[in-house]
Amino acid sequence: MIRVANLTMQLRGGGRVVSILKDVSFVVPRGQRVAIVGPSGSGKSTLLGLLAGLDTPTAGSIQVNGQDITAWPEARLAQFRREHIGYIFQSFHLIPTLTALDNVALPLELSGAASAQARAGDLLDAVGLRERRGHYPAQLSGGEQQRVAVARAFVCRPRLLLADEPTGNLDSATGRRVIDLLLDLHREHGSTFVLVTHDATLAGQTERVITLHDGMIESDRLRES
Repeated sequence: MIRVANLTMQLRGGGRVVSILKDVSFVVPRGQRVAIVGPSGSGKSTLLGLLAGLDTPTAGSIQVNGQDITAWPEARLAQFRREHIGYIFQSFHLIPTLTALDNVALPLELSGAASAQARAGDLLDAVGLRERRGHYPAQLSGGEQQRVAVARAFVCRPRLLLADEPTGNLDSATGRRVIDLLLDLHREHGSTFVLVTHDATLAGQTERVITLHDGMIESDRLRES
């Protein structure tokens, strides 16, 4: 599902170059659950954003679902994300002027799907928010907002699900409920699932853990059955 080869990301500013990722390579098979872990500043979120086509690497290549997305223009990347990728942000990134239902339906509506509202309603039911469909983000708790974000990520039935610290802004009990929800939806939809996390409990429920340190892969291990 993912093939990353010799990926390098550098930022230039103030007359110097900062290396965020350094010659990173790995392959993720379809359907696998992968946690990317490591200390703050190791390049985890940068790597996830590159996999989603939210930024362009300095060097190297990224293939997703058999297509090299490395140098695509933004318009083509945006369409590809709508059709193939679900992305969950740590800070939810819901549109404050839209209800929970409309936030979830939006990706499908942008794709022209006639069943957007019905599909969004089904997913809000699945994440336990049937009674909150008409509420705006400011009227929802942090855990409820993240459940809306999870529903939105799955609304287009993505082949690839990416999550950046999906429990980072939640208390431990709410975080555990979101973890269970994510894993249940992952199993139901059969998506490939790659997440960035500091949460040892969440990382422990994946099949594979890639550890980054100073922008490089320090270890890449499969969990024992």
